[in-house]
Amino acid sequence: MLRFERVCKTFSVGRLLSKSVIHAVWDASFEIAGEPVVFTLVGESGSGKTTIANLLLKTMNPTSGNIWLMNKNLKDYSKAQLIKIVQPVFQDPFETFNPLKRVEAYFLLMLKKMKTSKAKSSNYNLLERALNEVGLTLEDIKGRYPHELSGGQLQRLSIARSLLISPKILVADEPVSMLDASLRISVLNLFRKLRDQKVLHIFYITHDLATAYYISDYIAVILKGSIVESGPADKVLTSPLHPYTQLLRESVPDITKKTRQQIAKRQIESTVESAQLHLRHLCKFMYRCPYKREICEKKAPPALTLDGVAVRCWFYHNSVKGGV
Repeated sequence: MLRFERVCKTFSVGRLLSKSVIHAVWDASFEIAGEPVVFTLVGESGSGKTTIANLLLKTMNPTSGNIWLMNKNLKDYSKAQLIKIVQPVFQDPFETFNPLKRVEAYFLLMLKKMKTSKAKSSNYNLLERALNEVGLTLEDIKGRYPHELSGGQLQRLSIARSLLISPKILVADEPVSMLDASLRISVLNLFRKLRDQKVLHIFYITHDLATAYYISDYIAVILKGSIVESGPADKVLTSPLHPYTQLLRESVPDITKKTRQQIAKRQIESTVESAQLHLRHLCKFMYRCPYKREICEKKAPPALTLDGVAVRCWFYHNSVKGGV
């Protein structure tokens, strides 16, 4: 369905002699195949998650590497072709809809542009069906403006908007980060329902390890543009291999005072990491890693697969090969 093949995205910053290149995404490789799944990309702010989403939505192009969608290179898709396969759900539901338009008018205009049907009654039927899939009815939204609905309702409407086209992949970029805890669960349960009942893959992007654990089938952990670990969610999150994934897991709330102190110490030490690692083809966790070795400062670790989990860390290459 989807495959990223050694994808890189760089940006130039600065001017003239002070110009430098930021590697927002570096050598990213992963795939989504088979039955519908929830594939989660998790990482801290500024790690490159949204850049990968934009590459998939083709709002920007990769600097190098290839993205394959349904066995066809993404660059060969027109915009009209792509929106029928991949649809986004954004972080802020209040920015998804025009505040000056009634919600139903927004949906009907979208159906008209899609040229789904010339009959108004048929369009209302399509709208009702999309709303029912997200637990709403036409009566819930009829005649109402976006500000008259809750954040949870608007996010469900945003998902319904995407479902009107019957896409194959839903790209959900931090879709629950602005919602209350109770509403988060309802939206996450909706994603699981859509995965189970429709031929629909969910590409879920988050910084929240707790929601990732709740919803994911597969997970990829990204740090400063580099995917450091990926595989089945239960393996990655319960028995993490990469030291950065281990730190993320330790950072989940309800932890002991001792562990909090250890995390605080690591975070203080991370100040030397700085943005410079965005500029270098090295391990992005090098300055915080308890397993750091001499080769870490010379060469980036290639991916190694252990029990179905791909991890980029020289520690495991040393363990398997008996030294580098």
